[in-house]
Amino acid sequence: MGRRLMVMTIAGAGVAVVAGAALFLSGEQGSQAARSTLRLPALEDPLTGQEVAQATTIASAGSRSHLAAGRIKLLYVERDDDKDSSDRRRADAYLYDYGSDRLIVRTVDLGRGEVVRETVARGVQPPPSKEEETAAAGLLLSHPGYGKVARDAYARAGGGPLRSAVDLGLRGLIFTPSGESGPARECEVHRCLRLFVRLPDSTWLDTSRMVVDLSAKKIHTLEW
Repeated sequence: MGRRLMVMTIAGAGVAVVAGAALFLSGEQGSQAARSTLRLPALEDPLTGQEVAQATTIASAGSRSHLAAGRIKLLYVERDDDKDSSDRRRADAYLYDYGSDRLIVRTVDLGRGEVVRETVARGVQPPPSKEEETAAAGLLLSHPGYGKVARDAYARAGGGPLRSAVDLGLRGLIFTPSGESGPARECEVHRCLRLFVRLPDSTWLDTSRMVVDLSAKKIHTLEW
């Protein structure tokens, strides 16, 4: 499995010119143009936006109530590179269940329009999605201590009042405990991020002791 969106308005005479030119296309030229426009993606091509949307809809069908409640999140959709399915165009949808801390991977056969494989695992943590990075920053800003520090630092860096997490430059990495004591030990099971926050003047907020626990929706402070 791999780890892994123009409208031109032409008025008046312009429309007539384009329409007239189309009438002079030979049958062969018209056929070639149609084939080029309708060419299906090759197996090795990246997923199209339409395919990502299709896979998202199909893979999410059995988890809609949990998705709506926020218990499960769709992390991302990537092309399936399983060599056993080299004759089929497939997509892998990665979902994470924060309630049970399980990674769910659903493989969608795009031609058949159905899920053909599902794997569920605990203790497997793929890289965070952009949505998770934003959610982690939201928890940071809602924290009484870290939130004030972040807003003050943002203002000092020339950003003015910090309106929301989307104003921040964010990068998240999965946090795995290594001998930590205290609440951060929960990250042995929970989905936790180290969050790096870039400020408007290109400096970075000091988040070296902070771990965002997305499963518990809280922030842990590392005990050094």
